[in-house]
Amino acid sequence: METQDTKLAVIAVVVEREESVRILNDLLHSYSSYIIGRMGIPYRQRGISLISIAVDAPGDIISGLSGKIGRINGISAKVAYSKR
Repeated sequence: METQDTKLAVIAVVVEREESVRILNDLLHSYSSYIIGRMGIPYRQRGISLISIAVDAPGDIISGLSGKIGRINGISAKVAYSKR
């Protein structure tokens, strides 16, 4: 999918409510054509999960996805973009 119209980014996600994971997974499935890969780390001592999502997509798609993730109750998200 890599083109000059797309950007590479990582979306860092913190999940503090386990019951919100299904909503997050459904959302990510709808953006699966832009997702390169993802890694989740459950941190059981604190009852949270940390997820990184690598994406290759137009900037508006990345910001839209990040915004939708951040609006899910108990979940927060931030984006880091590649400079290339």
